[in-house]
Amino acid sequence: MRGSITFLLLQCSEMAGINAMEKKLAEYKCDTNQAICLKLARFPEDLEDEGTTFHPEYSHQLYGDDEVAFGYKGLQIQLYYTAGNLNTLFKIKYTAKVTEKFDCVEPDDVEGKIREVIPAGFCSNTDDFLALLEKEANFKPFGTLLHTYNVHNEEAGEDITYQIYKADMSCPGFREYHERLQTFLMWFIETASFIDVDDERWDYFLIFEKYNKDGETLFATVGYMTVYNYYVYPDKTRPRVSQMLILPSFQGEGHGAQLLEAVHRFYCTIPEVLDITAEDPSESYIRLRDFVLLKLCQALPSFSTEHLAQGFSQEMATEAQEKLKINKKHARRVYEIMRLRTTDMSDLEKARTYRLEIKRRLIGPYKKNQRELAKMRRCLRPEELCNQMRQMDLQMQHEELEKSYQELLSEYRRVIERLAQA
Repeated sequence: MRGSITFLLLQCSEMAGINAMEKKLAEYKCDTNQAICLKLARFPEDLEDEGTTFHPEYSHQLYGDDEVAFGYKGLQIQLYYTAGNLNTLFKIKYTAKVTEKFDCVEPDDVEGKIREVIPAGFCSNTDDFLALLEKEANFKPFGTLLHTYNVHNEEAGEDITYQIYKADMSCPGFREYHERLQTFLMWFIETASFIDVDDERWDYFLIFEKYNKDGETLFATVGYMTVYNYYVYPDKTRPRVSQMLILPSFQGEGHGAQLLEAVHRFYCTIPEVLDITAEDPSESYIRLRDFVLLKLCQALPSFSTEHLAQGFSQEMATEAQEKLKINKKHARRVYEIMRLRTTDMSDLEKARTYRLEIKRRLIGPYKKNQRELAKMRRCLRPEELCNQMRQMDLQMQHEELEKSYQELLSEYRRVIERLAQA
């Protein structure tokens, strides 16, 4: 009996020791989204200014789903870029490393993970980086200027000028610049991947801010978009937006809408373009596209108020496709938003007419379920049919349809409100 008690005490002591060790090791875990410090430097003092630092939204592609790096205390991964040409400073700092206290534990290869995504040629010395920062006045945007616009800056009390360019890999220095630019995708697009830049069917669209430094005009990178030109038989192309990113320092200022509209207008001038689509668009991109297409379609005669009252027509689809390269599905969505804007929803009859029209479109998948149910009745055993019918409950379908309609209504109203404020 005494031996058993001694054994149990030894086990408890061993477990307590393990728990204590786990607690000590946990101190060497760092949130990589906080550890990674990004900057777009314009002036030397920006390097010491915490106000110019921003952090990733995602780091799971490099550091796993938990977005944690093990083996360091006070970890700071510095990725600083010159604002225009994106020359890069990469340094790692920490207050303590796990190997200083524990012999049998290895830290994560934090540096190696970063090296997987940033191109060679980066600086590891601050003085070298500052020397490149002094040469930013020599940097000029790549490609052809498509559009210039101004945004009023309340803090500065003045209008700031922005320019949108179209570039390709034949532009001197652009390939290397793009290698640096695309690293931001890893931190701000959840499923980002790098594209094959040797494929000539890619188009690149860039936004730059013009600013003054010591009496000279310089350019800062704001964001970009990549578009792939798919072939459509027999002699057309279908540009598909693949990647779009506005850097965090510039978000919420309307640059995404300016970029998407400029890209649309560019492709509208090319007869071979059939329509413009997007690859796996996010909800935020869909809202942005709704706003831009609504703005563009306002000028089309077929979308006038008197025509909206008559319902969606083939004339609308044709004019949107021929003049603005908008496909029928997107044209229909624009029509529904414009119809809502011109409908007095406080009038019960008008509201009902609008609701029924939208639901007739939304009900398509539910009608398909009903056709499938009719087939099941002919070939399933009673108990199997009972199970399927429970899954396709009619009342549930009505509730889902109403939910879909209300969600769509909220989305449309947000777009209308934004257009009213533009």
